[in-house]
Formats: sequence, structure tokens, C-alpha cells
Amino acid sequence: MQKSLKIFLYCHLLFVICYFLSGCASIPNTGGLPVYSFNGTSYVPLDKLCQQSGISWDYDTLTRTVTLTKGVHKIELMTGETLVLVDGSLQHLKHSVDFYQGEVVVPYKFKEQVLDPLFPVTAVEKAVVIPLKIKKVVIDSGHGGYDPGTTGKSGIREKYVNLDIAKRLEKLLRNAGIEVVLTRSSDKFISLQQRVDIANNSGADIFISVHSNANRVRSLKGFEAYYISFGTDDIGRAVSAAKHADLNIERSYFYRETPELKVTLWDLIYSGNRAESVRIAEDICRAADRQLETKILGVKGAGYYVLKGCHMPAVLIEVGFLSNDKEEHLLKNTYYRQEIAEAIAQGIINYSREITAAEATN
Repeated sequence: MQKSLKIFLYCHLLFVICYFLSGCASIPNTGGLPVYSFNGTSYVPLDKLCQQSGISWDYDTLTRTVTLTKGVHKIELMTGETLVLVDGSLQHLKHSVDFYQGEVVVPYKFKEQVLDPLFPVTAVEKAVVIPLKIKKVVIDSGHGGYDPGTTGKSGIREKYVNLDIAKRLEKLLRNAGIEVVLTRSSDKFISLQQRVDIANNSGADIFISVHSNANRVRSLKGFEAYYISFGTDDIGRAVSAAKHADLNIERSYFYRETPELKVTLWDLIYSGNRAESVRIAEDICRAADRQLETKILGVKGAGYYVLKGCHMPAVLIEVGFLSNDKEEHLLKNTYYRQEIAEAIAQGIINYSREITAAEATN
């Protein structure tokens, strides 16, 4: 018995030493919570996470189990396991609870999957923790009604995938204090021009269009984001906008608002919007790279109608290929669609924080 105990302690010590030597990177996040990256995912210290959320916790070194309590809720988990008992119900984590540098760490998704539904952050708390420059977002779910978009081998239609992700994204952004306008909230056909009009009349800060991809080459897969490309005729768009839009410029600034002046100003606006569109697309792809288990195809330029017509920064996202068997299977999964929505939301919030911080330093 004594010999077995010694072997157990020796193995446990060896386990801890291996983690010390694993070279994990530690990066402080915006909330002051350390993030450890190893085993292909991000982990946070459980004790600090509990302190941040006001949760009591107790760790049994013998059984390697942790018990979390707050109010009427009780959560039980074990290091080395992916199973979590939440108020008596079993939940599965994608990555196991672990032990690093002498403390219990959990996958960062543990907070979103387990803690946030039980202990939601109030609007007041969010206003303090997440000061956001972006106040309103238009979410456009591609296709709808008699236009199904692409259809996967199993029969799943793009219009349903797009709408489901859009609604999930809407909820996440509203929870972050951002107002949302949907171009469609049901299986209804909305023309491209109607989508553009909804966006331009909304007073929104940015426009996000959600789509699912397809290609004859069925091996193609991945997540990508598009902005209006330099190949688009900007002067033509500027002329069109100048003819049909009011810039609301104070008359005292100019003796006469000529058509040439309006075209020049609209061209400047489009150039600025395109630059911001690239930044948003990059932030969304970075968030998707951390969140999703798929290839990130990156940021690309294109001349999509909804991007050309919007008078604000606009990004079109292809969340995956329904023509690829593996991604079609993933996109049929509601949990994966939630992960996509979370990645897009995180990218938007990161972009908003960046421009907020930039303005604060100017």
C-alpha cells in the first residue's frame, strides 16, 4: 500500500514537472484573466475565474474533483476529464479540465458553455467591462424564401444555416449591448436591393452578411470573409451615391455644393469604409481561427452587390462549404453553428474595442 502511494505521488510530481517544461504561452486578456495556450486550446485558471464571477470553489486533492457553488447552483468537475456535472445534469466539454503550474485550469469555453448560462452578466456589468464603439449592426442572412441558396448532399439548405447563425449572432450582440437589425428574421425572400436599403436606412455602424459556400471541388473547405475589392469601380459607386444621397453637410462650409464635390466626398467615404471593412474581416477571421476547428481561408476582396451598395463598413462571411462532406456535417450541428456565431461576435467586439482604444489615445 505504501509502495503504491509512493508510485502515485511520483507520477503526479512527474506530471506537474512536464507541464512546467511544456513552454506554454501566457497572455493577459482584456478582463485581466491569464490565458494559457497548450494542447491546441486556451485555458484559464479556475480559481481566478471563480473569483471574477463570485463563485465559491473547493478542490479535493485526493479525488482530483472540484466543486463550485453559487446560490442554488452546484457544478462538479474532475481534472483530466471532459465530463461536468451541472446541477445534476451531465455536460461534455470539448477539452478536458487540466492541471498547470500548481493550479486547476479549465478550457476558456467552460466559461461560455457552463458558467455564463447559469450566471449571466448583467447589462450594467457589461457596460463597465466592455465599452464598445459599435452601437448598431445590420446582420444579413443570405438567400431565403424561394431562393434556397446552395444545398448540401444531405439536403440541408443554405438559407436555413444562414438564418440560424444570424439569429444566434443577433442574441450574442444584444447581450453585449449592441443594437441589431436583421434584414430577414424568417424564411422570406428579400431582394439584394432591399437588403442594401435596410442597411442604409438603419443608421447602423457596420453590415455583416452571412453565407454558406459551395464549390464543384468537393475537397474545398474553410471559413473566409470578404470586403469590397479595389477592382470595384469606386468612382461609379461614388457618382451613384452622390446622385441619390444627402451628405447633410453644413451649408456654411461651402459656397455651393457641386456634384463634383459630392462625388469627391463620397469617394472618400467609400475608401474609409473599405479600409474599416478589411479590419473587421481580419478581426473576425482571427476570432474564427481561435474558435473553429476548420481551415481559415482568410480575407479577400470581391464585388458582391450587398457590399457595393452599403454606405458603411461591410463584410460578407462564408462560414463553410456545404459541398464538402465534413463541413456539411459540421454546419448541420447546432453547437457548431453557435461556435460560428460566437466567433463572428467576438471579432466584431474585438474590432469595436480596438477603435475605442485608438480614439481614447488620440
